[in-house]
Amino acid sequence: MQDKNPQDRSSLDARDDNGLDKEDAGAQEEFLEDGPNYHDNDASTGLLPIGEQDRPYMAGKSPSRWFASWRRAIFGTLTSSSFVYTPIEMNDRSVGPAEFLGHEVQPRKMSMQDAAGGSDIGGAEVETTSAKPIAIMEKEEAGAESLSFTSFEGDEPTEEERRTLRKVADKLPWSAFLVAMVELCERFTYYGLSGPFQNYIQNSYHDPSGLPGAIGLGETGATGLTDFFQFWCYVTPILGAIVSDQYLGKYNTIMYSAFIYTAGVLILFATSLPTAIEHGAALGGLIASMIIIGIGTGGIKSNVSPLIAEQYRGTKQTIRVEKSGERVIVDPAVTIQRIYMIFYLCINLGSLSSIATTEMEQRTGFWSAYLLCFCMFIVGIAILLAGKKSAMWIGLKNKGNMEAAKPSYQDEYGRKDKTPWNDLFIDEIKRALVACRVFLFYPIYWVVYSQMLNNFISQAGVMQLHGIPNDIMQNIDPLTIMFFIPIMDRLVYPLLRKVGIPFRPITRIAMGFVFAALSMAYAAIVQHLIYISPPCYDAPLACPASNMTMPNQVHVAVQTPAYFFIGISEIFASITGLEYAFTKAPPSMKSFVMSIFLLQTAFGSALGIALAPTAEDPKLVWMYTGLCVATIITAGAFWMIFRKYNATEEEMNALEDKGVKAVAADEIGVLGGRGMSVGGKTESRDMAGTKGNAYSTAMMNEPV
Repeated sequence: MQDKNPQDRSSLDARDDNGLDKEDAGAQEEFLEDGPNYHDNDASTGLLPIGEQDRPYMAGKSPSRWFASWRRAIFGTLTSSSFVYTPIEMNDRSVGPAEFLGHEVQPRKMSMQDAAGGSDIGGAEVETTSAKPIAIMEKEEAGAESLSFTSFEGDEPTEEERRTLRKVADKLPWSAFLVAMVELCERFTYYGLSGPFQNYIQNSYHDPSGLPGAIGLGETGATGLTDFFQFWCYVTPILGAIVSDQYLGKYNTIMYSAFIYTAGVLILFATSLPTAIEHGAALGGLIASMIIIGIGTGGIKSNVSPLIAEQYRGTKQTIRVEKSGERVIVDPAVTIQRIYMIFYLCINLGSLSSIATTEMEQRTGFWSAYLLCFCMFIVGIAILLAGKKSAMWIGLKNKGNMEAAKPSYQDEYGRKDKTPWNDLFIDEIKRALVACRVFLFYPIYWVVYSQMLNNFISQAGVMQLHGIPNDIMQNIDPLTIMFFIPIMDRLVYPLLRKVGIPFRPITRIAMGFVFAALSMAYAAIVQHLIYISPPCYDAPLACPASNMTMPNQVHVAVQTPAYFFIGISEIFASITGLEYAFTKAPPSMKSFVMSIFLLQTAFGSALGIALAPTAEDPKLVWMYTGLCVATIITAGAFWMIFRKYNATEEEMNALEDKGVKAVAADEIGVLGGRGMSVGGKTESRDMAGTKGNAYSTAMMNEPV
């Protein structure tokens, strides 16, 4: 028998009981699933027994093999994952006992079987033979159909199983919930301080209208500044992504950004004190804090969104047997969808802070609202510090080019350029560009969304409030999201998958645009009701009959459906956008692609700034109507252009499953070695044959 690689035999002495290199055991230990770990020999032959997935037609031909098959079946039922015996690489399976002593126990991540009984087992590279088992050859000679085998629990599903079995989400790691809690604290602070901004900027201190205020720039000035703040907060993630991917890593970038963020909130609190407002410090403090908070937000937003999804390590579909006996497919794409559902749920739970801060602004002053935000952000930093040693933080570094940059393309059409990367890397870049093209349609959506943060609040200010703050109505949006996310995740989406309607990302995003358009249509109707109601009709709070204090006779609760439609649109468009940004980005560019998605919010805010001059009476009906029409047109164009990507969704998501690692120019060894993927573990070999574990090296280089 000839080993496929002569170094494999010499390296066995340096392996631990799990068959891993001792120097790599620590780095790889976290990837082992729970289950029995045994290493038995067949007493009769001295061979390690071969699992029935290797030769199912011979599983019962000896007592030892029968016992091994029976034991695997029992353990496979009682544990979350099953283990199989895997031979070292070989060219001939029919070898003598003396040459089988190199067998080792490997955790079976997933395997696929062909009709010949050959196996492709995740976690090891196995040489298969083209010879067919005797049982199948006899069947074929008799004119019968070839035997087929059903995948075991933990195996990769067959094509027929992919079409027929229900897809479910995997169990989520606790570290994902830790990251979600950090984001909850950050969003509590962000929405808690920005919720009162419209009143803080628009109304003067001790305003005659009775509404709380501090600066007195009017509705147009307030809308412009709040749009600028949102624009700035979603431009800076580009900087945060670059710092993370190239210099500090995700964790350190988030931590340093958090301290910058804290300084901005502290400035806002100090300049919102009554004595500071009376001495004219409010406007300067507001602008300074907006800039500083925006920088801090950029470092956090671009990294926390991919970080939470990176806590889940699965990349391949596997079979699982439920307690009811139903066989289902554990799908990483469905798991990522659930992670971002929970992530967005935490975001909107945090955004409810504006309920507290708007009440505090009205009853005790803006300073108390901003002090609450400051304290909550300190809690978030404490959680981040507490989770540093236990959460899993992943990061790689790759660079690349397009289709013509593929080595295979260069080989086929004549090599004109150096291509120190592999084809898979170029495929990943192309997939990321698909996501970036999809994101180009989002700015119009974010213009619509921003109306909830400024013009809807001003609209409520000229309606009958019945003792509640005019900026409290915006909390209907997160309440809607929190109520409907579990319904969509646990009922609607699984039901659609069960009846054969996948409801893929492009469809969900287009549906989100439609609901956003419905929100603008309803807002136009509400504004029309205000303009036809006494006492001031189309000049609310500006006629002598109102004495500058009496609003038009329309109840503020009429606004509710507008916030409801915005909330539903976020579930479809915003959550799916986060999911799309993560699943379509190469491992080395997840922060960057996520920042591109967030950048569209900045472009939306820029459009909002351009629209600010129209945000005045009596032009508001036409402004809302124009936004409705523009969003409907955008939804139609988006669907027509990108619906083709629904058909290739699973193919794009499966790039990491091709069995090789995407190799970029900066990963080529100085001696000419390339990164090679062997059984899911990336190895690097130089020209001298020296082997090293590239994955564990990447883990050590990533700052945690």
